[in-house]
Amino acid sequence: MVRFPFTHPEPEEPLLAARGITKRFPGVLALHRVDLDVKAGEIHAVLGQNGAGKTTLMNILFGLLQPDEGQLYFRGQRVHFRSPHDALAMGISMVHQTRKLVSAHSVLENILLGHPGTRGFLNLRTIRREVEELCHRYGFTVDLGAKVWQLSEGEKQWVEILKALYGGAKILILDEPTSVLTPPEVKTLMASLQALVQDHGVTVILVTHKLPIVTAISHTVTVLRSGTVVARLRTCEATEQLLVQHMIGQDISSYSISDLLVEKGRPLLRVEHLSAYNDKGVLSLRGVTFSLHEGEILGIAGVTGNGQEELVQVLAGLRPPASGRVLFDGRDVTWLSPLDRWRMGIGYIPAERYEIASVATLTLVENAALNFHFDPLFSRRGLFNHPGLEKVTRHILSHYRVKAPHLYAQARHLSGGNLQKLIVGRVLARKPKLLIAHLPTQGLDVEATAFLRGKLLEAKAGGAAVLLISEDLDEILSLSDWVAPIYEGRFVAILPREGADAETVGAMMAGLRREEAGVS
Repeated sequence: MVRFPFTHPEPEEPLLAARGITKRFPGVLALHRVDLDVKAGEIHAVLGQNGAGKTTLMNILFGLLQPDEGQLYFRGQRVHFRSPHDALAMGISMVHQTRKLVSAHSVLENILLGHPGTRGFLNLRTIRREVEELCHRYGFTVDLGAKVWQLSEGEKQWVEILKALYGGAKILILDEPTSVLTPPEVKTLMASLQALVQDHGVTVILVTHKLPIVTAISHTVTVLRSGTVVARLRTCEATEQLLVQHMIGQDISSYSISDLLVEKGRPLLRVEHLSAYNDKGVLSLRGVTFSLHEGEILGIAGVTGNGQEELVQVLAGLRPPASGRVLFDGRDVTWLSPLDRWRMGIGYIPAERYEIASVATLTLVENAALNFHFDPLFSRRGLFNHPGLEKVTRHILSHYRVKAPHLYAQARHLSGGNLQKLIVGRVLARKPKLLIAHLPTQGLDVEATAFLRGKLLEAKAGGAAVLLISEDLDEILSLSDWVAPIYEGRFVAILPREGADAETVGAMMAGLRREEAGVS
């Protein structure tokens, strides 16, 4: 990637500043005397592990949370944001990592919701034209008439950004904006951010775990660790290795993943000519056939929207197939319910950790129970075995390094990375025979990513068959025994590990077939 040059003069004082920000939650010191200086016309990256306090700091800058100590300054004047309305009035907008959209409404309706200029009679034709011009200006491609529930996660992200820009944002806070985007979408976003800053004078605060993006387009980087600032530096003076050392406190090499040699077991999963429709009624999975043995990892590599979601939902029992069948452990499970599949030993880690995999207002014990409530050891005659569930939850928190104040904290108080570790631990605690892992490390920091990849390898070493669906090509190539590039709902090939390289797999993800890549 080409480093984005700093082309704007540095003002004497920051546009937005935080001084001595401290924030406490029950049992947790989230931020401790944090200082932040954001200059006009720059992309300011904020780095840190999951749970380092990044999102908490952003929520304070946007007025969603109030600091226990410290002050905020805008253009040198002290300000107090009682709510996001105060921040929006000053041109500060935030795109959250979790979606804030109304699923039943159209894209255009979501962009208009809450806009100060939409009171009274609305000329939707004029508004549509304005939004279309905005899309064209920044290179966004979104169907304004589509319902949000019909969109991919990447498309929902574009809607959130468009909503902020249409609201007149001059300071744009992006919390993990690339965590659900495909590689082409990431490139488009980077180009759009450059245009926002260079051509339109927007200031961007970028929270991300993707170091190549930070080094490519940011001007300044602030690193948080355990709620405190451990480094502030110009990006041109930083390397990825240095940034990782600041983030985790030691060298990244400590978190490399060792390959495991595991003897392949008996066939466990057989998928035959499987097809399925997506939520728009389009046939998006087209006649997929493959098999998976015990002690194997099959990695499915592809850009979002090529049938991966439909495949995992059919395998998990959440979506009916249009045709084909699924055999598990010698039994036809094509039409079995998700609960019956869980009982048989099929574990499923959904991509949507907030919308599907957890319930924000339930406690950690109750969230752990989502994978144990049907087990007679933990539930009998409608009554939970609370001591048993507490023991399981303690085990998950300990063995999966989940940072939480106590067992009965609500899931919404966990960072995204800690919530993901809870979800993965909850599934693996049942020791599934088949593990379906859909984007298991998406949006996680370096340490958490390496840790969970290690857990997938441990499951494989224990004899589980693992179906890994990921958009991270490095992850696919480093973990998988077999690699299946998917394009427009079909496997282009199924390659053995030794026959798969980034160039070949990347070409197949784009729909190119190669004579030397035979189908297994």
